[in-house]
Amino acid sequence: MISRRKQQYPISNSLHQYLYHFGRQSNIPLVYDDLLRFIGAIPYDDPTGHETLWLTVMYPPEEQKKLCEDLISIYTALKIGGDTPLHEHLTVDRIDFGEFGNSRPFRIKITNQFNDNSDYFYVKVADSSRIFGLELEHILSPNRINYLVNGNTLIEDHIAGVPGDAFLREYLDNPELNKVRIAKEFTKFNERCFIRLLGDMRSVNYVVDITPDFEEVQYRVRPIDFDQQSYEGQGRIYLSYNFRSNRKITKLSFDSLNRQTISQYAEEERSQMARRAASEHRRLSAVLKIMKRSTICPSTHVELLGKELDEMHKIDKFKHITTMGEMTAEHICHVLNMPDLKH
Repeated sequence: MISRRKQQYPISNSLHQYLYHFGRQSNIPLVYDDLLRFIGAIPYDDPTGHETLWLTVMYPPEEQKKLCEDLISIYTALKIGGDTPLHEHLTVDRIDFGEFGNSRPFRIKITNQFNDNSDYFYVKVADSSRIFGLELEHILSPNRINYLVNGNTLIEDHIAGVPGDAFLREYLDNPELNKVRIAKEFTKFNERCFIRLLGDMRSVNYVVDITPDFEEVQYRVRPIDFDQQSYEGQGRIYLSYNFRSNRKITKLSFDSLNRQTISQYAEEERSQMARRAASEHRRLSAVLKIMKRSTICPSTHVELLGKELDEMHKIDKFKHITTMGEMTAEHICHVLNMPDLKH
């Protein structure tokens, strides 16, 4: 359903001020452009030997040393909040490049030399719609998001979980899978993404967090890609069950839940989102106010989405809206029944 890369939109002064106020702006090294100057690359295969879309990249020795110092400094800022001698035992184990993504991300593997434990973070191009997506996820979802911004460099913490495509391939047919619970979580995930207009939730763009509980296993579906926050004009882009790669989980959900139960879980998620919005009212209002004044998609997308949302909700409200930020704010207010968010 998405055939071309999205356009990148710079971060406005007001958004920079917001990021500074809420601790997202940081004086981290501006490494994204430096990372692009690699001199060689080899395909990266995962630990099971399967080919991936990532490339492990290499740099001249003199540049590698400085890059590694900067990346370790960024990691400590992300995890601890500043420079500290505690990072002296850390090393950059691998740098992977993803040509496939809108943000053309770099994945950095950091390893503790004392115990060989590894962690990851991502370096991406700082883009307005991506920042808005991260903020709305942090405010409106049950998940906390850790990221930092400086100039054109965006640093995102790794979100742990089983990649959606791997989960559907390796877990969905497992007889021990609690089908009702995963169907419930996918329903809630679909509702969250639709309400805040986060699109392109194909199976490669989310993970499933699996947590053993005292009686059963708990699941949570989490987005890991925020490039398509409030960007596309087609309404179906914002409904994850419309994607071909999600057909198996969509079928399982409709087989495991009747329509009344699906409606119940969707209403539960709307109620929980409304509570989160109320508790973070000041922050949510601030980010939506900036979003309304920002250009984050072509005007034709706004016009098309307004018409489609009116058809989906059977109302006459969205087609008169002229910016995608206002569309997002209006949609959140309408579905969560929170008119005070408009002001």
